[in-house]
Amino acid sequence: MDDEVLAALVGVLEQLWRGERERPGRACSLAWLSKQSARPMSVLRRQLVMLVEAGWVAQTLAEEGGGTVALSDAGRQLCASLF
Repeated sequence: MDDEVLAALVGVLEQLWRGERERPGRACSLAWLSKQSARPMSVLRRQLVMLVEAGWVAQTLAEEGGGTVALSDAGRQLCASLF
């Protein structure tokens, strides 16, 4: 994985970490995360696939296109060590 992709994934994790600190116990909507991370939804969804596959993020998609995302336990541990 190149440094640019890794930096982008860390940026998404950082926004999820901030979201959990600001709104404990609430998953973030994909729209909120897209806005906070300054990423188009299509790019964000591709990045989230990688984070879900790594086990750091849990994602729930709605049929109408929305959804929520939250850090997994492993993701919280990772973020606590990074941020």
